[in-house]
Amino acid sequence: MNEKEMILEVMRKAGEPLNAGKIAELTGLDRKVVDKAMAAMKKDGSIVSPIRCKWETAGK
Repeated sequence: MNEKEMILEVMRKAGEPLNAGKIAELTGLDRKVVDKAMAAMKKDGSIVSPIRCKWETAGK
């Protein structure tokens, strides 16, 4: 499973918007890796921000 898949899986399981720090904690990935993957995911529209600094999957 790549970083993006891990992040999406954690977001789906959480059931609530998460910030990047919490995602890094739950996935075990380095925060810089999470930030880079999330930047790409924001651009391709796979995640959205319903609350400032918190993110969830776009298909929710």
